[in-house]
Amino acid sequence: MSTVAPKGLQDVIANDSSICFIDGGKGILSYRGIDIHELAQKSSFEETTFLLWNGSLPTAAELNDFSHQLAAARQLPDDVIDFLTRLPKTASPMEVLRTAVSLLSIYDPDEKSVLHTANIRKSFRLTAQIAMIIAFFDRIRKGKEIVKPDTSLSHAANFLWMLNGEKPSETATKALDVALVLHADHELNASTFAARVIAATLSDLHSAITGAIGALKGPLHGGANEAVMHLLYAIDQAGEDPVEHVRTMIENKEKISGFGHRVYTTEDPRATHLRRMSEDLGKDANPKWYEMSRKIELFVKEEKKLNANVDFYSASTYTTLGIDIDLFTPIFALSRISGWCAHVIEQHDDNRLIRPRANYTGPAYPAPYVPIEQRTSEAHKLAEKPSA
Repeated sequence: MSTVAPKGLQDVIANDSSICFIDGGKGILSYRGIDIHELAQKSSFEETTFLLWNGSLPTAAELNDFSHQLAAARQLPDDVIDFLTRLPKTASPMEVLRTAVSLLSIYDPDEKSVLHTANIRKSFRLTAQIAMIIAFFDRIRKGKEIVKPDTSLSHAANFLWMLNGEKPSETATKALDVALVLHADHELNASTFAARVIAATLSDLHSAITGAIGALKGPLHGGANEAVMHLLYAIDQAGEDPVEHVRTMIENKEKISGFGHRVYTTEDPRATHLRRMSEDLGKDANPKWYEMSRKIELFVKEEKKLNANVDFYSASTYTTLGIDIDLFTPIFALSRISGWCAHVIEQHDDNRLIRPRANYTGPAYPAPYVPIEQRTSEAHKLAEKPSA
C-alpha cells in the first residue's frame, strides 16, 4: 500500500539539491553549506549569487568579473519599457513583474535553450532586469521620469538609485544588500518548487521564473510583510498602544502576520539580522516602526510562544528605506531571483520530470454511469462540495 503524503507535503523530501540546507529545529540556514549569519555579515548580494549559481565562493577576480557582467546586463528592450508605460497606474507591481518577465523571454537571445551556459547568461539578464522593472514601473505610476541604471553601483545601491532618483547612503545600501542576501534562497518553498516543476518539463528559464513569481504573489507565500506594515500603520494612525492592540487581536483569534514558520521551530535566523537592520536604520531616520515592532515581538513571544519570522522586521526595514508597501513582495523577488535561477540551473543540469501521484478520495471505482433521464440533484452533490 502506498504511503499518503501529509497535507501540503509537510516535511516531504521531493528531490536532491546542493543549494540550500535548513535545520528548522536548530535555526540553521545555509547556502552551499555556508551559514547565513556569515554571509549576512561578510558577503554581498553579488558574491552570494555567485555562490548559489556556481557552488563555491568566488576569487577576487571572479567576483569582479561577475559584478561587471551583472551591471552590464542592466538593459531592458525598448518594447518592454513601452509596455510598462502603457499599463494602468493602478496595476499591482507583482502583476506587472510577472507579466513583464514573461514578455522578456521573447527578446532574450537564449530564449529556447536550457543548456547550462545559456541559463547562466539568462540568469544575469533576468537578475538585472527584474530590478529595473520594479523601479521603472514604480516611477512611471507616480508620474516620474525613469532613472537609468548606474553600472558603477552595486546591485543594491543601483536599485535604490533607480527607485528614488538619488544616490543612497552607505547605511541604506548595506541594509538592502543584507536583506537581499537573507532572502536569496530558502530551499523548496512554494515559488522555488513551482519553478523546478516547470523547469523539469524542459520549459525555459523565463517560464519557470514567471511561475515562481505567480506562486510568490499568493498571500500565503509572499505578502506577510505587507500585512505587518498595514498593522503597524493601523496602530499608529489610531494612536493605540501596540501591545494592547495585539492583545485584542489574540483575544479575537485574529492572525498576526510575521510570526511562526512552517520550517523553523526556533528563531528564523534571517529575522535576527533584519531586527538589527530595522533598529540601525531607525537610529538614522525614524525609530518609531522598530520600537513598535519590538514591543509586539516581545509580547507575542511571551503570550503565544511564537518567534518573529523573516517577514516581521523586513516590514519596518523596507518602510524606513522609503519603500512603498506594495513593493515589499516584488523586492522579495528582486532577491529570490538568484535562488530561483540556481534551482532552475540545477534542475536542467540533471533533469527528471517531476510527476507525483495523488491520493484519490473520490467515489469508489467503478462508479456507475447514470443515464441523464434517471439523474437527480443528488448526483450533483459532489460537484457542489467546497474545494479544499
